[in-house]
Amino acid sequence: MNILVTGGAGYIGTHTCVELLNHGHDVVIVDNFVNSEKESIKRVEEITNKKIKFYEIDILNEKALDLVFKSNKIDAVIHFAGLKAVGESVEFPLKYYNNNITGSIVLFETMKKHNVKNIVFSSSATVYGMNNISPLTEDMPLSTTNPYGTTKMFIERILTDLYNSDNEWSIAILRYFNPIGAHPSGKIGENPKGIPNNLMPFITQVAVGKREKLSVFGNDYNTHDGTGVRDYIHVVDLAKGHLKALEYTMNTNKVEIVNLGTGKGYSVLDIIKAFEEGNNLSIPYEISERRPGDIATCFANTLKAKKILHWETKNTLLDMCKDSWRWQSNNPNGY
Repeated sequence: MNILVTGGAGYIGTHTCVELLNHGHDVVIVDNFVNSEKESIKRVEEITNKKIKFYEIDILNEKALDLVFKSNKIDAVIHFAGLKAVGESVEFPLKYYNNNITGSIVLFETMKKHNVKNIVFSSSATVYGMNNISPLTEDMPLSTTNPYGTTKMFIERILTDLYNSDNEWSIAILRYFNPIGAHPSGKIGENPKGIPNNLMPFITQVAVGKREKLSVFGNDYNTHDGTGVRDYIHVVDLAKGHLKALEYTMNTNKVEIVNLGTGKGYSVLDIIKAFEEGNNLSIPYEISERRPGDIATCFANTLKAKKILHWETKNTLLDMCKDSWRWQSNNPNGY
């Protein structure tokens, strides 16, 4: 199949493109490179020994996106494109609503115009908000604490309404938990611009000497060691989940919402310890104040993913830590 991957040059996008290409699919990437680098596409081509067609466009550009669909016979779309920094979304909500929601509507309208009605959408566990008790199930009530999470929630609703209006659509909405790790080759990985928003790239930047120490936000949560507990999933497992979701959409006409996580929670201190032990390194850290909007514990119920996608994670926490460090040590300054 010929799969259009929006935001395909980003962290999860590149790893998913590797899996798509390795499974015999053709890939067309559209990316504006706001959060990514062209070099990452070259690295995917190196890993897979296959060429990728890519267009440097913004999905808000309706004419340019229309031309991509006219120039390529697209069978399905995997939609990653979007701004993703929680803190920045609080500071610039209109920017996030315009980019993420309007951009998605332009994409869906263009798909409809060209009769492409199969889509896998990149959502987030942030839509579960502050009040649900883990393990989180797909049928729990939704709420959000920041504009980034709200954009994901709105797009989920838009896709559900789209399906309700036209049952020819086949839609998989994937709620990710906390992707970490990198491709085992060490050629592609998470490459944040500026100060990392996520734990693992912060740890690896401390390990490689780019940052002096790690800040641990809060040690007074109701968890086994007082630090926040999250469900960390290897990005390669996550990428393989997209393949399974894509297969599912090609064989059904439904809208399905599925958690992608391990079903296990690890604390911040658990991650630091695993990283130190796995890579024989020491990570200096200090305890800081809690961040507003952070919850104590968040991990997935993964039964639905196993049941309908026949997917579950294979990589261990040690694999995640070793692969993260291999990427960072091979690429101390990213791409």
